[in-house]
Amino acid sequence: MSLAGEPQQRNKLAGHPTHPEMVRIPGGNFLMGSDRHYAEEAPAHRVWVDGFWIDSHPVTNEDFDTFVDETGYVTVAERPVRAEDYPGALPHMLAPGSIVFQKPHRFVDTRNHYNWWNYVIGADWRHPFGPKSSLTAKSKHPVVQIAHEDAMAYAQWAGKELPTEAEWEYAARGGLEGAEFAWGEEFMPKGYVMANTWQGEFPWQNLTCGGYEGTSPVDLFAANGYGLFDMIGNVWEWTADWYAPSHKTVDCCGDNARNPRGGERDGSIDVFATSLPIPRKVMKGGSYLCAPNYCRRYRPAARMAQPIDTAACHLGFRCVVRRDA
Repeated sequence: MSLAGEPQQRNKLAGHPTHPEMVRIPGGNFLMGSDRHYAEEAPAHRVWVDGFWIDSHPVTNEDFDTFVDETGYVTVAERPVRAEDYPGALPHMLAPGSIVFQKPHRFVDTRNHYNWWNYVIGADWRHPFGPKSSLTAKSKHPVVQIAHEDAMAYAQWAGKELPTEAEWEYAARGGLEGAEFAWGEEFMPKGYVMANTWQGEFPWQNLTCGGYEGTSPVDLFAANGYGLFDMIGNVWEWTADWYAPSHKTVDCCGDNARNPRGGERDGSIDVFATSLPIPRKVMKGGSYLCAPNYCRRYRPAARMAQPIDTAACHLGFRCVVRRDA
């Protein structure tokens, strides 16, 4: 078994005029979604995406630190929690914090995600696993514990935007039409570990075949055909689209198939398990917590809903620019 994939590839078109660490993705059509996996990925449908620029890797802790240093921005996970926003929440949980994965020491029932997910007071982007954790030696790791509002604020500061789901998936495929993974049809071609995903039986046994049990440096694993790193695994990534439980049916030749956007603003149950509806956005790419026995979402077509007020230790983002200068 080999680590970190095959030799890294870089798109020769990398380098936006004012954002040098971006890659130009040419416009084109592709088969979006999948009919072979989870229901929310269906139906597979052909769409057209205009050309755009995308960050070659997720936004890092170093990147986000520069943003915060220059703007004084305070993330959602660091702000006081208002009781009126979370009716029915337990009083001791009404404190700044976010969602943290805590690995059980033994086999647990995977039908109950509370066996490994916990709301941890004091967890934020500087302390991704709680107040005693830090970013030591993680400057090049993807920033996590980022709510959708935080990602939007960074993008605006950087003169960028968040990608649509279609843009993200098109870029993740790296020019491979309908392939299962961002690198082809095999999960581990020739024994190479191609992305930072869970190796072993989730959630209690992680063999760390990729070398890291949590996040990893954003350029550790091989880039895809467009020269993009970590489109699969490491951290989930926010998109600009509202979540719908399935893809829209589109006319392959109609206007609704060009630069499509996701569903309408919806509501979901928030992290405090109250009755307050929280709108959700689409996140893509899977993370270091995706495993064959539990969440096979380390594929370009895979998608999940995430409440916009919720940050987590496996969720980050990258940005796009839809103009050349």
